[in-house]
Amino acid sequence: MMNSVEIEGINIRWLGHSGFLLDGKGKKIYIDPFELAEEPAFDDKADILLITHEHYDHCSPEDIRKVRRSDTTTLIPESCPLEFRGDARRIAEGDILADGLEIKGIRIEVVPAYNLGKPYHPRELGVGYIIELGGLRIYHAGDSDFIPEMKTIKADIALLPVGGTYTMDEEEAARAAAAISPRFVIPMHYGSEGIEADPEKFKALVCSKNPDINVIILES
Repeated sequence: MMNSVEIEGINIRWLGHSGFLLDGKGKKIYIDPFELAEEPAFDDKADILLITHEHYDHCSPEDIRKVRRSDTTTLIPESCPLEFRGDARRIAEGDILADGLEIKGIRIEVVPAYNLGKPYHPRELGVGYIIELGGLRIYHAGDSDFIPEMKTIKADIALLPVGGTYTMDEEEAARAAAAISPRFVIPMHYGSEGIEADPEKFKALVCSKNPDINVIILES
């Protein structure tokens, strides 16, 4: 099993948990890095860093220090108390209504992420992102259930949590994938301590609902 996949010139590497590195068009975009084994080389550090919410396994000061450079642009929800030097921009769910942000030539949309009937991720605690890179729309759902807003998401690639308890489980995430109908979907938010999920079960459920969706299971 591989830890990264290249789709139309964009390399997508799963860093474990909900962390990803998107590498393409001369830009490196990190999302929620957590428990990185080592610090990347300077040239592999972030041009753009996206944080979905304040929880320690998504907004990790130690890992953020590993991937940031002095010229890294960081997007961070207003609810996160961590302070940054340099180009750090506070965002909120209200930014969803805008036409997106243009950062270093990359268009980024801020979208909702929250739980339904669970206390862990109330609305406005965190966000998800849609990143346009090399002609692809890549959706990172953050820590979310299958919320109504996902039915309006347009994405070529969807990065969806499947771990249950704090987010969608495999069944709910498969329904979300069917609603979004991306060309590719990659499961995340599983394999960490206390979060059990079966990505193969998720893959089978997705394929049963929409066989045209290509499910890619990566290893961290």
